[in-house]
Amino acid sequence: MDEKNITAAAEEQDLSEILQIRRNKLEALKAAGKNPFEKVKYARTAFSADIKADYDNYENKVVGIAGRLVSKRIMGKASFAVILDGKGTIQSYLSVNDLGEDYSAFKEYDIGDIIGITGFVFKTRTGEISVHAQSVELLSKSLLPLPEKFHGLKDEDMRYRQREVDLIANPEVKKTFVKRSEILSAIREYLNGIAYLEVDTPVLQPLEIGAAARPFKTHHNALDIDMYLRIETELYLKRLIIGGFDRVYEVGRIFRNEGMDRSHNPEFTTVEMYQAYSDYFEMMDLIEDMYRTITKKVCGTDNITYQGVEIDMGAKWERLTMKEAVEKYAGVRYDDWATDEEARAVAAKKGVAVEEGDAATKGHVLIAFFDAFVEDKLIQPTIIYDYPVENSPLAKRKPTDPAFTERFEYFMYAREMGNAFSELNDPIDQRERFVKQVAEKRAKGGNDAQVDEDFVTAMEYGMPPTGGLGFGVDRLVMLLTDSASIRDVILFPTMKPLKKA
Repeated sequence: MDEKNITAAAEEQDLSEILQIRRNKLEALKAAGKNPFEKVKYARTAFSADIKADYDNYENKVVGIAGRLVSKRIMGKASFAVILDGKGTIQSYLSVNDLGEDYSAFKEYDIGDIIGITGFVFKTRTGEISVHAQSVELLSKSLLPLPEKFHGLKDEDMRYRQREVDLIANPEVKKTFVKRSEILSAIREYLNGIAYLEVDTPVLQPLEIGAAARPFKTHHNALDIDMYLRIETELYLKRLIIGGFDRVYEVGRIFRNEGMDRSHNPEFTTVEMYQAYSDYFEMMDLIEDMYRTITKKVCGTDNITYQGVEIDMGAKWERLTMKEAVEKYAGVRYDDWATDEEARAVAAKKGVAVEEGDAATKGHVLIAFFDAFVEDKLIQPTIIYDYPVENSPLAKRKPTDPAFTERFEYFMYAREMGNAFSELNDPIDQRERFVKQVAEKRAKGGNDAQVDEDFVTAMEYGMPPTGGLGFGVDRLVMLLTDSASIRDVILFPTMKPLKKA
């Protein structure tokens, strides 16, 4: 057996001994009629952070604190312990003179146990704000040791699998998810403040729509039909616009049966919003103001740092058409291409990959140039608008140039953050695009794809001119918390199951 395996075997043996010792302690407590798992309530009256922030008002007052025991220092007849509660940590002083027999019980507590302490607030000789214990109580027994004696859970994979332990061991992780909640609250506050109505639409849907994303498929037993987890909230929200709601939005969970990387998870959160009698220029103004407002509220500043790069959310966002952006960064002009064949020839000369044969149109080539030369340059907030109709099946065509649509995406740190349209409201054009989209998807193996005839029918009743926008909440949280991976901002990201013996 090599040295690595010997070490692992020794660690496993040590862990087994620790687990057995903790279970023996639990059995002893039960035998003595002190089963900690029978506790149902504890009178907690204060949190660590509040005591520290308002010491003058708490000094000498009796408080009840409760939380996880994360360290203890036994010094004969007196000890110090540190408790981790919902807002931070605080030290407690415990002695046999104050606690009597309960002090002996305390000395048997393990790191990780949940305990309650009642006592008065004071400062130690070194000036540390603490609680002088007058009583101590075991509220729940920890049967597993904290990782690395609470010095931090380092294995990234295990951090995501055991988020509860990650939150205990790494306090900065909890701050990320507190900020995520603040961001969601700020989004709702902003949209509610401009007369948007929050709604809920179905997660389970009766058909696989023709959109490019691949859905998760399940089966409804009572109806004996296949159903699909939604890949967007768009079509139902638009039906509400048709029904007479002027401004609606949904904070929705989305599911896509696709690959995973640092910016993609199969399950993620989006915000989609639709505003009647609006267009994509108005949505540009809205999202720019919205991001600026949220950033200022949550981060306290317009200037944030993401992965070492300063992002100025307060400055006016640059706006470029896709044609202008490709000309600026790739040095080629869409308007110089007389035919699709000529566009493909330019792509070949520049080494830009497009579909083989004659399938790639001028619009496809423009998109390929954008992907190859432009997106990685868009560090500061930038809006790219007027997209080719080839990749915009739900956007309204530009009246002055039907080859393009009134669509924009906005980018930060070379990452697409959101997508918006002047929404297509011509049911005839919409159905033609759906049919083409379904054909393309079926050609790639998506044999369940169908045209959403219910949506087309709804459009035939008349849909007002509408501006729509959607963005990924997780990517916004990544940006505002300086998190490198989407897994760092999703509490329980999708993980490949571990093989078990």
